[in-house]
Amino acid sequence: MTQQAEYDVVVLGAGPVGENVADRVRAAGLSAAVVEGELVGGECSYWACMPSKALLRPAIARADARRVPGLRQLVGGDLDAAAVLAHRDDYASHWKDDGQVGWLESIGADLVRGHGRLTGTRTVTVTGPGGEERVLTARHAVAVCTGSRAVLPDLPGLADARPWTSREATSAPAVPGRLVVVGGGVVGVEMATAWQALGSRVTLLVRGGGLLPRMEPFVGEHVAEALSEAGADVRTGVSVTAVERPGGTGPVTVVLDGGERIETDEVLFATGRAARTEDIGLDSVGLEPGAWLTVDDSCRVEGSDWLYAVGDVNHRALLTHQGKYQARVAGDAIAARAQGAPALDTGRWGAHAATADHDAVPQVVFTDPECASVGLTLAEAEAKGARVRAVDHDLAAVAGSGLYADGYRGRARMVVDLDREVLLGVTFVGPAVGEMLHSATIAVAGEVPLGRLWHAVPSYPTISEVWLRLLEAYRG
Repeated sequence: MTQQAEYDVVVLGAGPVGENVADRVRAAGLSAAVVEGELVGGECSYWACMPSKALLRPAIARADARRVPGLRQLVGGDLDAAAVLAHRDDYASHWKDDGQVGWLESIGADLVRGHGRLTGTRTVTVTGPGGEERVLTARHAVAVCTGSRAVLPDLPGLADARPWTSREATSAPAVPGRLVVVGGGVVGVEMATAWQALGSRVTLLVRGGGLLPRMEPFVGEHVAEALSEAGADVRTGVSVTAVERPGGTGPVTVVLDGGERIETDEVLFATGRAARTEDIGLDSVGLEPGAWLTVDDSCRVEGSDWLYAVGDVNHRALLTHQGKYQARVAGDAIAARAQGAPALDTGRWGAHAATADHDAVPQVVFTDPECASVGLTLAEAEAKGARVRAVDHDLAAVAGSGLYADGYRGRARMVVDLDREVLLGVTFVGPAVGEMLHSATIAVAGEVPLGRLWHAVPSYPTISEVWLRLLEAYRG
């Protein structure tokens, strides 16, 4: 017999985004059910943010130590790969979600295990692990927080070759002797950095002209140079035409467009993401299965008064921190509408509008060197028709960088809106720049006038002194 239950809000997906939606609506006194067919905690906890950074941190720490006089001779050896992988396993909670389940219980949300599908307006049918069905009805809202998945290209032989995606790359139990990475985006460069440091002979294949194409061009140049110096074979302007792994075991052969054949132990394809909406019943409410969902700034799906799409599924910014930000906005908006608010608050806190999704999205790429950016690149700002100026500075010329590391290499850029004299974007590349990004995010999101930013005095001698040098260069 099919069980039925009614809640104020039903959340599809128990990753960080779904968890935060549930948290916000529960804080407002609404009842909530969270539906999850895999692990509570989602991609970030088990196959993305946490395990990938656990793999990368030892590589970055060793690289930094090798640049410090008096320390470099002590860290000349190989990383202890077994210890790094064990540390990674700890951060992935050994792929068990007991802790995350306990957190959901602590906020008073109900967890419903199984595959959830929309089956009509405000209705979700969940098929449990044993095939049992449960129908959940939402009084106010259903929030789709199912995230995204890796996309594999349609290549001869790929289906039988058991390629890695981001999931396998962050959870592999052993270091492959040889690894081919296809794709020069964030996943590609981070995993090339991690596995090269752990002992793999890495070949990075990029179809375009450079790495990290969504950042300023000089960022990818710095990362490519560092990867090459570390021993990776970085090739741009090449395409994979086929993959061979007879019987699905043994070495893999990657065939390039020029006919060259590269033998490797594993191949990682980091070539894009797709919305995980192909089998959640979108057709039952007039939407296209597998599509990204278009939303307004409260994350409500266009044309609906009850369906929300939060995080990766709305394709605004495929980043965990941005999805959690959207979740807070969506949760507050759902609660406000449930309580009959005549208009959503866009005032002092702007609590019900995810405005930062448009032009103030921050991101750190945890390679060596680190890459950090917020807002628009110069090309993006020009494409929007803004009258802008890019101001650059060599991070090696800042006193704090030389103290941080011998031979420090890096670059900073700020993109200035000349009409309003505010920052539209800031980009850093260099060791440890990720920790400088929030200052840039505040400047961009807060539209801080440069005349005021001039009075935000950076401490000496820190790498953050680059802010003074950039503003000096702008003033002339």
